[in-house]
Amino acid sequence: MDLLPDLDPGLTVLETPDARSPSLHRLALSAHAARDGRTFWIDARNAASTRVFYDLVDHDRRLRSVRVARAFTAYQHHSLVRRTLQQAGPRTGLVVAANVGALYADPDVPEYDREPLLRSSLEALAGLAEARSIPVLASTAGALADRVRSAADRVITCEATSEGHRYVGPDVETPAYRGPGYWQTTIAYWLDLFGPVDAHARAAVHERVPRVEG
Repeated sequence: MDLLPDLDPGLTVLETPDARSPSLHRLALSAHAARDGRTFWIDARNAASTRVFYDLVDHDRRLRSVRVARAFTAYQHHSLVRRTLQQAGPRTGLVVAANVGALYADPDVPEYDREPLLRSSLEALAGLAEARSIPVLASTAGALADRVRSAADRVITCEATSEGHRYVGPDVETPAYRGPGYWQTTIAYWLDLFGPVDAHARAAVHERVPRVEG
């Protein structure tokens, strides 16, 4: 059973619990494994963690086709987005833009540059998704989140729970959580497996259950 949502072609924004949440890595690696080709990861705020990658991937060889480039300013980020457009080709399966709005919100970015730069980067990512018919996964943990969400084809919210990360969005609901040696299922899992119980079935069950007088 797949615990993570599928990524369709288009720009998907993942709202993460924090800027370095491994929920982005989990979703990105799942999408990377499901698609042939290379993954480009455009990083901001040092979200890309080698340790997290190796902890989550099912086999180290999958990481050979993941290319990570880090940006430390909004101008570097915009330049990396434009470069990714040039390098992406028929063998590109996925593009990830971690904390996509974070650097544009830095105080050293003038107001007159902030909006045009971010808009250009988001339009470029959305255009790449459409032109190559691939998923582009962008994350945001708060910085300019409204502006990033407005450019998305789909928004998925990730919440940290005691059992693991819960993904919620259009046609997305985490059905179960994997633990060491067990599965923790949810109501959504059983509804998907058996469907909802209709009112007539509930009434029939109620009639067959004897009432116990205390």
